[in-house]
Amino acid sequence: MPLKRFAVFCSGGGTDFQSLIDAVRKGEIHAEICLLIASKPDIYAIERAKEAGIPFKVICKQDYATAEEFDAANRDALMESGADFAVLAGYLNILGPATVGAFRDKIINIHPALIPSFCGMGYYGKHVHRAVCESGVKISGATVHFVDEDADTGPIIMQETVPVTFEDTPETVSMRVLKLEHAMLPKAVALMADGKLKVIEGKVQVSA
Repeated sequence: MPLKRFAVFCSGGGTDFQSLIDAVRKGEIHAEICLLIASKPDIYAIERAKEAGIPFKVICKQDYATAEEFDAANRDALMESGADFAVLAGYLNILGPATVGAFRDKIINIHPALIPSFCGMGYYGKHVHRAVCESGVKISGATVHFVDEDADTGPIIMQETVPVTFEDTPETVSMRVLKLEHAMLPKAVALMADGKLKVIEGKVQVSA
């Protein structure tokens, strides 16, 4: 049976992307990365793709006159790559209805908090961890979920937690959560590649 193929979307340094590259190399994910879609031309994730021999394509929102054209460009890039599914790994744009509709329950995102807390529009990067520290909560973590048409509202695949102390800063929480992300995302992608994730009435069933 041929290996499944997946594309990865990135907007920054690509450390989550690197965790996927490494997991594929180790045989922990039974699939191949067929494309990196970068939201900007100067991000380090592109260098990671070059080093790993992974094709990449820059699709910058500012280069398109309308949101619909940007959405179509993302959808077309995925379809042309032959991707069976896609992963958002530190991607800061919202995918549009054409892309989500064409890959329903086939796009995975990782969010640096415990959805439904600290998520939605405006909650990304250090904004998330700052809000966590200011709130006084005692735990945070990461959530892997399927992507739908809204921000951080798709069915949840897995969640794990980290402690938050009184002395913590957004930077210390970020480091703790990022380490968690690097372990969680490859696990979720491996489950996806093996066909072990199924969405039933808005909830994700994970097969053994």
